[in-house]
Formats: sequence, C-alpha cells, structure tokens
Amino acid sequence: MADTQQIDETPGTVHDPKAERAAAKLAHRITAFSKAHGGAEAQVAYIGQRGARIVLVGEDGGWGDLVATSYEIAEDAVKKAGITVHEAFDGEFAAKVKTGPYEWKRMAGIQLGGPAND
Repeated sequence: MADTQQIDETPGTVHDPKAERAAAKLAHRITAFSKAHGGAEAQVAYIGQRGARIVLVGEDGGWGDLVATSYEIAEDAVKKAGITVHEAFDGEFAAKVKTGPYEWKRMAGIQLGGPAND
C-alpha cells in the first residue's frame, strides 16, 4: 500500500522552502514594527519584476515599508504576522500616516530640484 500525502493547494500558499524562509523573515520584521508602534496595518502592492512592496502604518502614525521578491511571499508574510491588510492605500488608512519635517523637506527638495539623495 502506498503512502499518500495531502497537499494544501490554497491560492497564495508558498511551498518553496526558500520562499517560506523569506516570508518568515519578513513576518518577523513586520511583527517587530508592529510592537514598536503599538500595532500596525499594511497594504501590499505589486511593483513589477521587483516583487511586492509591503507598506506598514503603525497605530502611532509611524510608517515604513519592506520589499518582497514576489507578491505571494508578501501576502504570506503579512498573514504570518497577523496584521490587518488593506486593499488600497487610501482613505482612513492613508490618513493614519504622520509625516514630520524630514519627509516634507525631502519631498519639497525633490520637487524643487534639490538633492535627490540627502
């Protein structure tokens, strides 16, 4: 009698061990961000061949982002981290972001022909 094994074919499930490790590392970083900012929410955006960008917004308004090599890895990472994921970066979610003088200076400098990489 042959041994059989059921394989989970749920869409978005990562089966590649290397991808699993990448998702676990990202999930660890997401969890650390969440703890440092009193909780966090995310949005995952496809960025082409580079993969996917995970935008994180903390409950305190702090924000950051991570890049995964694929959209599936990014989705797996936020799922493992157990945080709320938004479909789009708009509305109430976007309004939670707090920017400071650094961001305003940087954005204005780029727009007005200032140095691109201060």
